[in-house]
Parts: sequence; C-alpha cells; structure tokens
Amino acid sequence: MRSEVRGVKCGGRFVKQQWNNNGVVNGQIGSYRRHDLVRDKPSSKLPYPLLLTPLPSPPMLDEIAAAFARQDYRTAAQLVSALLAQSPQNLWAQFYSGRLQEVSGQLDAATTIYRQLLRDTTNAKLVTQVRQGIQRVEALQRDRRQQAIAQATAEPNNNAPGFLVLEAVADGDRATVVQNFARVMKLDAYTARLLIPNRGWRLYRVGLAGELQVYSQELQQAGVPNVWASQPELQAIQIFRVNSFQAAAPKATVVCQNMHDQVGFLSFDWSEVTQRVEGMLPIFEQVLDLGYRNRLERKADIQDYAHFCDLHLPGRRCILRLHDSSYQFDEGLTVGAQATIDAPDRNTTRTNWNQLMALLKHQTPNAEAWSQFTPFAQTAADFTVPLLRLKSHIYLSRQEDSYWDSAFHLYSSLLFLRGAKQLAL
Repeated sequence: MRSEVRGVKCGGRFVKQQWNNNGVVNGQIGSYRRHDLVRDKPSSKLPYPLLLTPLPSPPMLDEIAAAFARQDYRTAAQLVSALLAQSPQNLWAQFYSGRLQEVSGQLDAATTIYRQLLRDTTNAKLVTQVRQGIQRVEALQRDRRQQAIAQATAEPNNNAPGFLVLEAVADGDRATVVQNFARVMKLDAYTARLLIPNRGWRLYRVGLAGELQVYSQELQQAGVPNVWASQPELQAIQIFRVNSFQAAAPKATVVCQNMHDQVGFLSFDWSEVTQRVEGMLPIFEQVLDLGYRNRLERKADIQDYAHFCDLHLPGRRCILRLHDSSYQFDEGLTVGAQATIDAPDRNTTRTNWNQLMALLKHQTPNAEAWSQFTPFAQTAADFTVPLLRLKSHIYLSRQEDSYWDSAFHLYSSLLFLRGAKQLAL
C-alpha cells in the first residue's frame, strides 16, 4: 500500500496525516519535529500542539448516503458492515450504523450510538447529523408512547386512577438503572438519581391506569424495577380485621370482621401466608407550642404510633389485618408465657403485641417480611389528595383524615398484588 506523510496547516496549527491508496486519511495527535510534519516546506517555528483536521469522505460514504436516500436499507447495511470491518473507528460508519438501528425500530440502540458519537466527535457536519438523528428518535418514541397510552386507556378498566411505585435498587446496579430511568422518563441524571430509592419503595406517579401501565412496561424493559396497580384492583382485595386468634395448631382460626363489619370465623393453614407486612402509623394530636416571639400556637404533633400487621393469603384473595389497639388480647389464644415477663410489664398492649408478632414469625417462617413502610409513606406526602380517595380500611380515632392510613393500605396491597403475580408465573 502506498502511503504519503504530509503536514497540513489548519488554523495556525499542524496536523500529521497519512494517506493510503483508498483515499482514507488517518490523523495522529501529538507533537512532532517540524521536518516530520512537512517534507516539502520546512517550517521555522517550534513544534505545535496538533489537532485533527476534518476528514474527507471516502467514496463508500457517498454510496451509503445514496442508499439511505433511496431507502435501500439492505444495500446500506452491507456497505456499513464492510466499512466498519475496514475501519472500525470511522465515526461516519458508526453514525450510519445508528441510522440502521433507527430505521429498523431499535430506537434505544440508535440513541446509545448517537449519544456516544456526540461525546467522541467534533466534526460540525457529523454533529449536526447526529443531533437530527436524536431528534427523530425522540419524536418516534413520543409517538409510540402516545399511541400505546391511547390504546391502553381505551379499555374501560384503565380509565380509573392508578399508582406507580419505584422499587429499591442495590448499589451495584444503581448507576445503570439511574441512566436507563433518566432516558425513559426524559430526566437529567441528577434528578433521576434522587428519585431511584436505595431502600424501601417510592410512590413516583399517580394518574390514569392506562398511562401508568405504559410507563411501567417501558421501565421494566429498561431494567428499572417498579410495580403499579389501578384503584379497582386495590379495592378488589378483601380485607378482614382480626379481633383474636382462637387456635394456632394444627390450623389457625381467627375471629374477624369483613368490610361490612360482619363478624365470623376464618380458618387457614399457616402455609397459605406468603407475606407479612408490618408498619407503624403516627397518631397526631393538637398541642400547644412556643412559636414566633414565644407566642403560644397550636400545631399537630405525633403523640403515639399505631402498630399494624397484614398477613397475605393470595390463594383466598384476602388480607388479614391486625391492629395492636383493636386486637382483643384477653380473648381466645394466649399469645405468650406471662410468667416469664416482669409483673409491671404484664398485660400491657406493647408486650402483648410483641408476643403476638413473635408467634406469627414462628408460625410463618417461609413468609416474606416487609417492614419498610415508613420511608414509603414519606415519599407519598406529595400525593395526599389521590391517596385520601383510596379507602384505607383502617379505623383510627383521628381529628382529621391522614394520608398515612391510605399509604399503608396502598403499600400492603401493592405487595399483595406483586406477590400474587409472582406466584402465578
């Protein structure tokens, strides 16, 4: 192969270029002695910092451009493959490989190639072409999403309100998940990093169920763990408030109330319990406090916590809900050995509740335990209005309704639906 080394002056700087028989130029960045840079015209100047000059297009690039212009993508694919085999670092060849991904519908792959090219090239013409490609891809993605949302919301059940929750991501996968989340939801990296939880769940979006279904599918395909449900799905779960356990072996038997306050007995095998969800709900009271200039003012403050525990029985499509203040510890099964407890602590609600939780843990060793409700409820503070529209099936003596009650019901119900889907797979 014949090659020629020449120096080209560009903007007051020299670039070392090597031409081969195919008319392809390879530029090298570095510092050279002046007799290495220009053979036919010696320079009197000292060595210069070097920059790549714009590369002329080889004939194959013109053929590729012509193939795309006439929408002959098969020929274009063959030419691009040949050019990449000959010159893998050719940025124009990489650009046209992105175009092939774009026209074949692989929009995520095309976006990845385009954004990498923006970081690698300074060629003004190529940068313009890449930016136009990114705009086309984003427009196609918007159209696809709008069509999917319109199709999903056309179904009657998908016109109801729904809730979309982001699940926690481990540190090892966090960087990739944040990047994909930002790409799907069109967010900057900083905002995406703040929204992806590292522990617990985050209530991310509330809206029409059909719209949330589309977002959830796109996020799942991008590797962003999430769960969503419509309000009718949540309301279809039966909730039984447990008053007491009558027996623990060989089967469990409870006295409970259904959603219509009808009292009855329910017997089940402990193996039917697949999940156990625990949470504490704050009890607010109006208190006097010193405010501005030591003036007395009333404000809501946390005075106590109500303890709840949900037992999930997906086979019966129901949740057994226990509440420390409404559970009748003096009825039915004795939950602990009182002789092992100091006299002042016997028969207190907290002691009895802890013994009841110990009994449930012992009887359901294979049930998955969830106790990250508090961080989830804190992320739900921005959605108080839609949450208060969700019936919580929690009956606490409050001066005014609190979104914490609905947040716990939403948290437990989403876990129930998520677990039921996994069992059905």
